[in-house]
Amino acid sequence: MIYFISDTHFGHWRICQYCKRPFTSLKEMDNTIIKNINDIVDEKDTLYHLGDFCMTKSSEASDAPKKAFDYYRDQIKCKNIIFVKGNHDKNNTNKTIIESLTIRYGGHQIYLTHDPRFAKKDFKFNFCGHLHEKWQFQKLGEKSIIVNLSVEQWNYKPVNINEINQAYSNWIKRK
Repeated sequence: MIYFISDTHFGHWRICQYCKRPFTSLKEMDNTIIKNINDIVDEKDTLYHLGDFCMTKSSEASDAPKKAFDYYRDQIKCKNIIFVKGNHDKNNTNKTIIESLTIRYGGHQIYLTHDPRFAKKDFKFNFCGHLHEKWQFQKLGEKSIIVNLSVEQWNYKPVNINEINQAYSNWIKRK
């Protein structure tokens, strides 16, 4: 199965203040998100992480462990994680060079990027992160949609294409 997630911000306590995350400590946030990933994503599945995996070497992440990327990555049982670079990933040891990519899945070409400003109107679906609690879906022109996969939008859990399609259908019905 294929899953998607963005903006876990492991090791970044201030993100709870910035985005009103419902956690009382950094340890609770990190452990909850890791548990959610491990409860849903099997080691043989693929997880696309659309940026801002963890923080380290930053004034905003003074409480992050040394070698934060390895520390958090090692706790996730999924072996096949494809990382798209987020704006905070320059501050960790995730050396991904992927800034965007296109996948064909569920009968659609899907454009994956961290920042929705780089979404493409010629794709029906654009998956992104970056905006945290701002919105879950947004139209991009007449025939394109942007899906915000930030953890705040999906109850701090990774989601698969079926869950995204169901939420999108519900969003369309409410419009």
